[in-house]
Parts: sequence; C-alpha cells; structure tokens
Amino acid sequence: YKDNKKNRSFVAILEIKSMELLKTVSELQIILSFERKADRSIGFVPTMGALHAGHLALVKQSMKDNDKTVVSIFVNPTQFNNANDLAQYPRTLEMDCKLLEETGVDVVFVPSVAEIYPEPDLRQFDFGPLDKIMEGKFRPGHFNGVAQVVSRLFDIVKPDRAYFGKKDYQQVAIIRAMVRQLDLPVDIIPHPIIREPDGLAMSSRNARLSPEQRKNAVAISQTLFESQKLKHQWTASRLRREVTNRLNRVPGLQVEYFELVDGHSLQPIQSWRDSEYVVGCIAVYAGDVRLIDNVIY
Repeated sequence: YKDNKKNRSFVAILEIKSMELLKTVSELQIILSFERKADRSIGFVPTMGALHAGHLALVKQSMKDNDKTVVSIFVNPTQFNNANDLAQYPRTLEMDCKLLEETGVDVVFVPSVAEIYPEPDLRQFDFGPLDKIMEGKFRPGHFNGVAQVVSRLFDIVKPDRAYFGKKDYQQVAIIRAMVRQLDLPVDIIPHPIIREPDGLAMSSRNARLSPEQRKNAVAISQTLFESQKLKHQWTASRLRREVTNRLNRVPGLQVEYFELVDGHSLQPIQSWRDSEYVVGCIAVYAGDVRLIDNVIY
C-alpha cells in the first residue's frame, strides 16, 4: 500500500504476539494472507468450544508442527439432529479464550452462523458405507453437517494441517473421505484420546453429568479396557454382548450401540480374523447425556 499510515498499521498486525480474537472471515483472511505470502505453515483446530485438555492437546500439537495456529470456536447447527442437544450444548467462550491465551495460540476465530453460512448450505455428501453405521445410524444427518462446516472452515482458513481427536473415531474417517472427495490440500492429523485420571474420555458433555452420573460413567472406559484383555478368550459376538450387558447393568447407563469394526473401512467384523486392526466404538447415555469412546483391539 502506498499510504504510509496503512502500511504501518499492517506491519503492526504482523508483529503482534498476543492472541488475536477475530469474528469475521475478512479479518481472518487478511491476517492469514500475510502468513501465506511469507510461506509460513498454518495449522487449524476446529472446535465447538467448551474446551478441555483434549482440545488443548490438539492446539499444542498444531503449534509444535506449524508456524501459525488458528483455533475456531463455532457450535455448528447443521450437525445436530436433536434440537434439545443443540440448545444444551455448553457455551463457555470467556473461559475458552482464557485457556487458549494461556497456550500462546496465535488466532481464535469465533464466527457467527451468518459468517459461516451466508446462504443455506444445501450440499449433500455421499460417504458410502462410512456413515451408515454407529453415529451415522443413530444421528441421521450428523455427518453431512460435519462435512458442511469443516469444508467451509477449510475453505476460509486454507490450513496446511488440521487436527482432530480420535475420540470421534468415525468423524476422523468421514473428514478424511471428504478431503479426498473435494481434493483439498490439507493433511488431517488425528490425536490420541485424552482421558481423565480415572479413564473417562474427556468430553465437553462431561460438564453436564451430575456427580452420580460422573461416578458411574467411568464404567464405560473401565469396561472397554477390560474387554481388550478378553479378545483371545471370547468371540467377537460374545464380546459385543458382554460389554453391552455389563454397562447396561450400571445404574443410569444405557448403551446405544457397541460395535467392533475394521479400523479402516469402519465395517463391522463378525470374527477377529476379519481384520488385523479392530476398533471397538461405543455410545452410552448417562441420563440424557450422550457419551462416546473407543479402544483398539
């Protein structure tokens, strides 16, 4: 820019070291354009807020791998097939920003629904058998909404790498499939599940558990870990049945599904011989709070 005053203002933006909190696509793209011109790598961590140590682990990994890291906080309405679940999803923006600032992250993007969807997103994705079981079966339309928002965010941020937690195992597979379909130049980096000291998988939904529900919910991970030791003693069908029955006997817990799948195709196995990489994926209700987890056999 020829105007010296404008030039100085943009130099100041480049030199800011504190966390930037941005609400519009245009603001974000101005800042990121300078990073790309300087050939700096951009890492991206999309979240729906209510952050915990699992999210922060993704952020720290991105900061380690990239020159610049962007974290988005956006509760995406198109991936909720239950209006009550959307309404009750925890929103803790002030605390989220405090946690992110402590990590030293560069940019936090907090858009409105109108910024992400200036027009209704009517796209329908075809993931074949990937989204027909487990989460896709019990939450119809969920993964189409995930693909809508993640592809939109990728288009806005244009990251080199994007980071997702393995707790949402099926979601990672769906996002990888979406990236292949759209031929997007972004590497999807999965991160191991982060757990509470007692083993419960960290989740934003854990904050909605009553003390009694929280106490009982640890049975989910405990039962999964115990089942790993029984792979060589039980058939796959018996293991499915025993895990489900044991958890349903815990007060306040109700298994929605427990499935043993090939870790690549996500298709259910009938025998341990069907796959060398078996993942056990589960969804359990603790009262009206839905929790998911998974383990590798």
